[in-house]
Amino acid sequence: MALRRALHFVFKVGDRAKTATFYRDVLGMKILRHEEFEEGCKATCNGPYDGKWSKTMVGFGPEDDHFVAELTYNYGVGEYKLGNDFLGITLQSSQAVSNAKCLGWPLTEVGEALYLTQAPGGYPFYLVDKEQPHNDPVQKVCLGVSDLQRSTHYWSTLLGMKVMDKNEEKKTVLMGFADSQCKLELQDIGGMVDHGTAFGRIAFSCPREQLPVIEALMKKENQKILTPLVSLDTPGKATVEVVILADPDGHEICFVGDEAFRQLSMLDPKGNEFLDKAMAEDKSDEWFAKHNKQKTAA
Repeated sequence: MALRRALHFVFKVGDRAKTATFYRDVLGMKILRHEEFEEGCKATCNGPYDGKWSKTMVGFGPEDDHFVAELTYNYGVGEYKLGNDFLGITLQSSQAVSNAKCLGWPLTEVGEALYLTQAPGGYPFYLVDKEQPHNDPVQKVCLGVSDLQRSTHYWSTLLGMKVMDKNEEKKTVLMGFADSQCKLELQDIGGMVDHGTAFGRIAFSCPREQLPVIEALMKKENQKILTPLVSLDTPGKATVEVVILADPDGHEICFVGDEAFRQLSMLDPKGNEFLDKAMAEDKSDEWFAKHNKQKTAA
């Protein structure tokens, strides 16, 4: 399964400006591309919403060899309810720690050379206070599970991830498709997983020919398929095919055909400019304030 790659994690954001500050100015990530959509995604990339939304990809480098974040913003939705499903992203960057201190961004020391901070919306990020590596600084994504053995079987036996480490004391299993990629850590939370309304999605790529194979295996194993194999169009860009799954705890998993995705995910040198323009033109905060209303809390 070495041909499968970890791509990104999808976050719903209610405050696009503060979120941009966190990823750009605190973490030091770059805007890789930005896209605006007039109606909801047919693979529910932006969640169960059918209105205007935007997608911003941010990372330390191109998605070909970096794990990045996909920030989805639904116009008119200002807040999402956190669950206990997403337990954090860990990345190594003393520069990010320094940036946070300089900007007064809250940091909590939780271990030796390890700090906890939060993106707007409450999403936890763990910053390792060591020099940022030349390759991808993003080390792992941690998700909460209710039955570690069951989840390990799903991700390893059905999805083909390799188990790289187990910690009985912390009740965690570290997995990945390759040593050089961002890893997935599953942590047993000792109870039911609550996804709230802020639930995200983790995405992987695979050769396009594997998509129907994945779908057929999930049908055979009576596992949940949220979106059967479907084509997604991005105006002026490559059309990609995806299958969206849900693991035993309901974590959403997107598999996308690698060949077309590499074209779609090419770095857009105007990404930063497009995001800033969209934020400047977004008058929704002013409209709600003028009408003495508040944005929806999902």
